[in-house]
Amino acid sequence: AQKADLSGDATATTINHSLMLLQRLQELLQNGNGSDSVLRVRSAASDEAKVFHTHQLLLSLQSEVFESLLHNQSVITLHEPPETAALFEKFIRYLYCGGVSILLHQAIPMHQLASKYRVWGLQRGVADYMKTHLASESSQGHVVAWYHYAVRIGDVGLQESCLQFLAWNLSAILGSAEWGSVSVELLLLLLERSDLVLQSELELYTAVEGWLSRRQPEGPVAKRVLRAIRYPMIAPSQLFRLQAQSPVLARHYGAVQDLLFQAFQFHAASPLHFAKYFDVNCSMFLPRNYLAPSWGSQWVINNPARDDRSTSFQTQLGPSSHDAGKRVTWNVLFSPRWLPVSLRPVYSDSVSGAVQPVRIEDGRPRLVITPAMSSPDFAGVSFQKTVLVGVRQQGRVVVKHAYSFHQSSDEAADFLAHADLQKRTSEYLIDNSLHLHIIIKPVYHSLIKVKK
Repeated sequence: AQKADLSGDATATTINHSLMLLQRLQELLQNGNGSDSVLRVRSAASDEAKVFHTHQLLLSLQSEVFESLLHNQSVITLHEPPETAALFEKFIRYLYCGGVSILLHQAIPMHQLASKYRVWGLQRGVADYMKTHLASESSQGHVVAWYHYAVRIGDVGLQESCLQFLAWNLSAILGSAEWGSVSVELLLLLLERSDLVLQSELELYTAVEGWLSRRQPEGPVAKRVLRAIRYPMIAPSQLFRLQAQSPVLARHYGAVQDLLFQAFQFHAASPLHFAKYFDVNCSMFLPRNYLAPSWGSQWVINNPARDDRSTSFQTQLGPSSHDAGKRVTWNVLFSPRWLPVSLRPVYSDSVSGAVQPVRIEDGRPRLVITPAMSSPDFAGVSFQKTVLVGVRQQGRVVVKHAYSFHQSSDEAADFLAHADLQKRTSEYLIDNSLHLHIIIKPVYHSLIKVKK
């Protein structure tokens, strides 16, 4: 019961029979009782039109397009593509009842219907559905198609959601059927990003090689794509193998010859010497988020709300062959309930000297990553630290957050700031465990410029 009488009568209640009304509206559509308008939906996929006996008032309430179409006529013929015609009954049912169930492959055509007939609530609802179902399993994949659709309709929010999901879960996409459907524009957007999450740069090159072999783009496009690969991040032995065995590289060798030569120079010289002659502060020498063991470590923290934890791991000093054999040890501290200085207990001015009460929930998760050593080898190198947080969505483990911070800071300021690790049902927990992957990205810096 809900109080609704302002005169003070506490016995007033709200009687809610909205479900019964929805049921009667469904029956009204199904039986066509009292129909005053007819929709004939024709599609190139069928010789027969689908006929819907509808009610002008209900259609006009939901759609200004239907209000205009039915203004002076009671029978209208609508021409729809096969994919939207197949969903038209669901669409009309939404106009009567305000609810609809859809599957992954139905999202785009349902959004098209909502947009065409200006049913704004349904349009927003389908867009939200797409943003929250990027991780869902599908046989042919759907995120790439949703991204291309978002670009066509100008939905920047959906476009960015799709692009971020693709970047942070790229390894899974590279091995899927939808990789071949990636457009040139999307491929170039991905290749320019440094936050791509994948095993190695070689994995990315192999996938790009497959894409080029299937799509056979014009020479200028192939050149732009191949020049976006970060060849210095690939070991010399693997670069030699690509030169000897890659048909794509053989066909377009002239387009990347200078980059390959520069990559071999990068691996042959010491980074300090190389940095005197070349600009290493560009994307070509910046690692992406590589999952290979030499770049970081996975850390699964069971019962993360219980107490502080620590771990350590080693990474290579840098991507250059001059540094690849050198190791840096990293210490990591995780605290589930660290208190900022502003919330820490302090002694009061009272006689008792009691401390201010502090609640456990006032604390927030904290992750601190520090090198266990210092070395002269660190000269000219800084370390960008990236922490990936994996969650389970629609049965798959995907990256939900990526926190990055540089050598000048030991921790990410907003690490899991909104995560409720105290609850077993927290979306950040997989079987009551926090899944992290810590990546160390060595970044070389130019120190002294020497005239060539």
